Amino acid sequence: MSERRIVTGLDIGTTKICAIIAEVSEQEILDIIGVGTSPCVGIRKGIVIDIDDTANSISSAVEKAERMSGIKIDSVFAGIAGSHISSLNSHGVVAITGEDKEISAEDVERVIEASQIVAIPPEKKILHVLPRKFTIDGCRDIKQPLGMSGVRLEVDTHIVTGSISSIENLVKSIHKAGIDVKDVVLEPLAAGQAVLSESEKELGVVLIDIGGGTTDIAIFKGGSILHTAVLPIGGDHITSDIAVGLRTPITSAEKIKIKHGSALAANVDQEEVINVLTTSGKETREVSRRVLCEIIEPRADEIFTLVKQEIANSTYDGLIPAGIVITGGASLMKGLPKLASEKLGLPVRRGIPEKVDSLADFIDDNIYMVGEQEANIAEDNTAVFATGVGLVCYGSQQDYQQNLNMQNRSELVNHLLGRVRSWFEDVF
Repeated sequence: MSERRIVTGLDIGTTKICAIIAEVSEQEILDIIGVGTSPCVGIRKGIVIDIDDTANSISSAVEKAERMSGIKIDSVFAGIAGSHISSLNSHGVVAITGEDKEISAEDVERVIEASQIVAIPPEKKILHVLPRKFTIDGCRDIKQPLGMSGVRLEVDTHIVTGSISSIENLVKSIHKAGIDVKDVVLEPLAAGQAVLSESEKELGVVLIDIGGGTTDIAIFKGGSILHTAVLPIGGDHITSDIAVGLRTPITSAEKIKIKHGSALAANVDQEEVINVLTTSGKETREVSRRVLCEIIEPRADEIFTLVKQEIANSTYDGLIPAGIVITGGASLMKGLPKLASEKLGLPVRRGIPEKVDSLADFIDDNIYMVGEQEANIAEDNTAVFATGVGLVCYGSQQDYQQNLNMQNRSELVNHLLGRVRSWFEDVF
């Protein structure tokens, strides 16, 4: 009987922390067996500002997932975002060294390492080196060069970097919760694993993950990632605007945003009214819902204006015929996909995790915490868990590749030992 393989993703966001536990079958099929969420108070704009508070929030989310699954978590694939994240494209070249000039795994590893010889600020470290395409003796756009023949191997890579201190503080927070970190993963890269189809990534698509404190952007083309960026603005800014504009507490503003908010004020009946809690927290007053939405729309418009600028700056704005996919908690707001489509001039859909059918079974009864609010999450709202599911998908692939590499090394060693043994038998 094969050993049970468990993978855990830990989405550490500005508003919430989500732990997702999945069991992976021999056929690499994911079955989610535990989900836990907790409000996060130790993170601001994706950056840890209080290790103790963050560790406590992590522990709370993990304990809920453990109780649901009946499994003790010892390690996780952790998501990271924040304005400290930056990226660049690079190029590497090596000579193929084998006698038969056949490209080996070592050659691929060397050329990827060669692409990392770039100037990186001392306060930054590399998070990911993502191969985009290979070139063999001038033949371009090769996706998998392993086993092919040639003299010169080149690679174009996308390198993602982050602040050393921010990464270390995130890892310290997880360690303080008693959990090891298998890998730290860029959140839009993970979310793309969960909500984008292979055809979208091949054709050209932009993923926009709108979280509480940040909006993460990833552009895919030809099946690989071309550009990543993190904007320091998200759903919390909309909540803050509502709190100021309607003179209501932050927790009340968050509830109002989720229940009554719309990104398109013109579509809201001007006669419709909602009850708003006063800043004293003791009384309520009636406010036109149209007024609420007129507060929301400019901030939502600003988010997509910044996204449009980032896409234009990336120089890939003409290479995304598959359009835009928006995900994350803030993407659930009514009217947001339509506003995004009008602003960006591209088709827009809301992205929900599709690679794990079992997710909805847990979300029906799961409670998603926002500050002091509790709101039931329905099946259609699985976009909230896109990054967590993506981290599980990413972790499953990494574990599979690691196991495959170990198996290949074992077979190579056995092959070499067999040749040595045969040589000894021939000699003696």
